Amino acid sequence: MPSRREADGERGEVAPADADPASLARAYYDALDAGEYDRLASLLDPDFVQRRPDRTFEGRDRFVAFMRDERPNTDTTHAVERVYPAGPGVAVRGRLLDADGEELFAFVDVFDVDADDGTLAALETYAAE
Repeated sequence: MPSRREADGERGEVAPADADPASLARAYYDALDAGEYDRLASLLDPDFVQRRPDRTFEGRDRFVAFMRDERPNTDTTHAVERVYPAGPGVAVRGRLLDADGEELFAFVDVFDVDADDGTLAALETYAAE
């Protein structure tokens, strides 16, 4: 399912080494929402870690495998409301929507970017229902 940004014609391919943190974050949501798991993996550092309220994923391969094969609902869209690009990383505020556009929960994601290769190194997710 294309993300809302793709449906509006805003999708852009991002090469991690050339991307600023805000563009990397948007590319992350676009790849995840579109089910483009190879593109998602290309944005992540091999040692990528996601910490979220219910679990922690260590390693790019483990994270991508969960998103591709194990998450309970893959027909979702991340509605990004605000991107805060200051600093070495980026923070994003948004809402996760189901296939009908209903809000599942609000979130704030805080990404760390690896300055050497321009990939997403870590993600701390804060969610509220």
